[in-house]
Amino acid sequence: METTPTFHEAFTSVWPWASPLPGVRLVATRFDPTRIGKQGAGRDLSDSGSSYEGIALPPPLQGAIAKRRAEFIAGRLCARRALWLLDGRNATPGMNEDRSPCWPVDCVGAITHNDGWAAALVAPRQAYLGLGLDAERLLDAAQALRLARRVLTPEEVARLERLPESEAGLMVTATFSLKESLFKALYPVVGQMFHFQAAELVSWHGVGAARLRLLNNLGSGWTAGREVVGEACLHEGRLLSLVSLPARVHDSFGT
Repeated sequence: METTPTFHEAFTSVWPWASPLPGVRLVATRFDPTRIGKQGAGRDLSDSGSSYEGIALPPPLQGAIAKRRAEFIAGRLCARRALWLLDGRNATPGMNEDRSPCWPVDCVGAITHNDGWAAALVAPRQAYLGLGLDAERLLDAAQALRLARRVLTPEEVARLERLPESEAGLMVTATFSLKESLFKALYPVVGQMFHFQAAELVSWHGVGAARLRLLNNLGSGWTAGREVVGEACLHEGRLLSLVSLPARVHDSFGT
């Protein structure tokens, strides 16, 4: 019997980091962007199709390349599943004008995708101000040194120069990813763009728990010197980072 092509694999909710987060739901899946337009895999998104499994593409993405449309759909499928696991609701985050996810008003969350893998985190807004999630392929030493010029602060560069070359890829990948997660968690709170130089990794001990210190005043009480908790791990060939902003301020900051 001929099998029906599928766009994504079964959802998983394995927590890959060492420290669980109370009340947070994680959902991930692998997906194949080349199959989303195949007969039998749902409505065809390869040309003019605009929805898949009840998830509609927002107008800005309807003319995007197939890979980008597939990433959006895979991330939203994970987010919809995570919201259902959270409290049984049937909801899918839309897309704001700045292209960030538009979560239900009583929830916070984050979405990431990387090379055929997508994941989403969600939690109640009463427990968390924000969540950040990011997935990256590990950089090699040469790639890490090129990226370092753009994403590392002077202190982080000095730390990198003290490391053996074999650790450069992991250190720069983790720093980049943790800052991406910080942005996803904090941008909806402060409502303004900020860049890699706005925060720095306080110390580097390999994967595991991490702290990021703000170097710029970002508004809404988020001033230079405040520290945010993060965590990084290696999972299925990727580096995954997580930043959480608990609603109780003293749970998030070391100052």
